[in-house]
Amino acid sequence: TPVVIPSTSLLSFCSDMQLDFLKVQTMETQSRLPRVKKTALTLLKIPLLFLLLYIFICSLDILSSAFQLAGGKTAGEIFQKNIVLSNPVAGVMVGILVTVLVQSSSTSTSITVSFVSSGLMDVQSAIPIIMGANIGTSVTNTIVALMHAGDRDEFERAFAGATVHDCFNWLSVLLLLPLDVATGVLRHMSQAVVNTLRLSSRDKPPELLKVLTKPLTKLVIQLDKSVLTALATEDQVQMNKSLVKHWCKSAVMKVDSQLSGLLSCKHLFANSSLSDLAIGLILLVCSLLVLCGCLMLLVKLLNSMLKGQVSNVINKIINTDSPPPFTWVTGYLALLAGAGMTFLVQSSSVFTSALTPLVGVGVISLERVYPLTLGSNLGTTGTALLAALASRAEKLAAATQVALCHFFFNLFGILLWYPIPATRLPIRMASALGKCAARYRWFAVLYLVLFFLLFPLVVFVLSMAGWKVLTGIGVPVIILIISVATINFLQSRRPEFLPPKLQNWNFLPVWLTSLQPMDDLITWVTLWCRQTRELLPCFIICCVSDLKKLSPLTL
Repeated sequence: TPVVIPSTSLLSFCSDMQLDFLKVQTMETQSRLPRVKKTALTLLKIPLLFLLLYIFICSLDILSSAFQLAGGKTAGEIFQKNIVLSNPVAGVMVGILVTVLVQSSSTSTSITVSFVSSGLMDVQSAIPIIMGANIGTSVTNTIVALMHAGDRDEFERAFAGATVHDCFNWLSVLLLLPLDVATGVLRHMSQAVVNTLRLSSRDKPPELLKVLTKPLTKLVIQLDKSVLTALATEDQVQMNKSLVKHWCKSAVMKVDSQLSGLLSCKHLFANSSLSDLAIGLILLVCSLLVLCGCLMLLVKLLNSMLKGQVSNVINKIINTDSPPPFTWVTGYLALLAGAGMTFLVQSSSVFTSALTPLVGVGVISLERVYPLTLGSNLGTTGTALLAALASRAEKLAAATQVALCHFFFNLFGILLWYPIPATRLPIRMASALGKCAARYRWFAVLYLVLFFLLFPLVVFVLSMAGWKVLTGIGVPVIILIISVATINFLQSRRPEFLPPKLQNWNFLPVWLTSLQPMDDLITWVTLWCRQTRELLPCFIICCVSDLKKLSPLTL
């Protein structure tokens, strides 16, 4: 028998179904809204990331210009010291100090090339300066790593990722400098290549990254780098000029009924009457503030973008090795990638400084950033070689030979410290430095000042005193360092080979075996300064109130 449904019941049933459908549709729409919002935010973060990276790179360029203005003339005067022509150790220290002063290995290398091409220095004397420039250029990413000091784990990774570059350069210099002084292997190899090649000069080296950054940076500051070269070669006509470029080349035009090929430059300090030092300090402060702000925003943006599944995917792509038979190939591919990227951006400082935040947030491991950094060292020599090929005909051979010496130095360093896993000492050294800096954060500043300023300066002063003073102080220090390193190795691996007293360092004072006493002292001084700063206003208020109680006659 067919069931008869009343019309009222049918209508109520349909309305209930419609309401349920609307509720489901509303819930689906509400659940989609957060996804759409999240996707839209992610898409907006990508151009913001590139914008911050662009400003970060531009701030590095302006920072380099600021250092050149603040210390460029001092750098040029350092090159005039005759001691660097005969002492390779002093040459290395000069290369470090000058590159730290101007924040650009290409600038210090170009000064060295001008010395060689003008006959004031031979290639053999220029090689130690190139080695020192290789060390000095790694100070930038170490400074960038200091911006991660807020988080201990992040700071440990970032500082280790930055100092792996320093450790590689220092170890390479310690081995290759004595070898080159004894045999002249870099000079002979570069001379053989120069004799084999048929070189032809070009008008201008290619500019890849500068095409993007120059429109912004040239509005802030423009430098006349020929003045730095003139300082090194003692050109009296150019020495008294300012490093700030005031007149720029332009098409020939008629000005006041006369033909003129120069126009006033259009940047912030083109018509400024401030000295080079004042302009350099202003730009130094401003560029550091912009650099720190961009870096903090980049780290926060990367942390928000690289969470969860995205971070896992990137980690798998970058840090995963190739299948078992070809596991060793992955590192060499990363090395080639680092060389290619550095060649594209034409700056090892920019590339390694951009890697440091990625290491800090955990996207790239220390083991993977090591070959990328080594490749960056090779890539920057390719840029120097192109710049050398763009030199004038009379400077072409000398410039190319110096650039080739730089290339062979980095190539030999890679062959020493990468192919065999047991010889990858820079990774272990950087890891130890990262752990120490994370535990004692003041150690990072001490490391930066000690290895990039005080140590090169002291060794340079000793070199100026003569070989006898340098060897008399340096040789015992080197023997002491080698002895301590050997004892430490035997204590951890073969303690039975040592006398009972040398199987540990307990017989030495605590301050010689641990940084904890220094950390306690710094903590106490910091707390005392903080308490003094808090109590000083109270003391002043009490003094003022006591003075008010005194009569004018007593006063």
